[in-house]
Amino acid sequence: MAVPARRAFSGAPWEDKVGYCRALRRGPHVWVTGTVAMDPAGGVYAAGDPEAQARRCFEIIAQALSDVGATLEDVVRTRMFVTNIDHWEAFGRAHGEVFREHPPATTMVEISRFIGPEFMIEIEADAFVDEECEAA
Repeated sequence: MAVPARRAFSGAPWEDKVGYCRALRRGPHVWVTGTVAMDPAGGVYAAGDPEAQARRCFEIIAQALSDVGATLEDVVRTRMFVTNIDHWEAFGRAHGEVFREHPPATTMVEISRFIGPEFMIEIEADAFVDEECEAA
């Protein structure tokens, strides 16, 4: 029997247009879609500030994980796509604040641009929820 999927949506304008969800959980596995720094009104959060944009991405990711019964501590892999690798330390500081006590495997790759030119980073996260620990 197939394990049913749990999905979370953030309300990003592209979710309906493109046909995706913010996070999907199937069994203990969780995948969080590439996440940019949107403010609650749907605009760009902290334009020009790489560290603040990364922090905002992690806030959105944390909410998506929570919506499907997971936490940032369950994250086993992150991928950071950035438009300027020269800001790696700022992006890294935000990542380190979130994951210092439970570091995942990670990748940071420079790309040319995103769906909106003010976005400086997009972050994906994969998580694994240890269901034995969850039940304890």
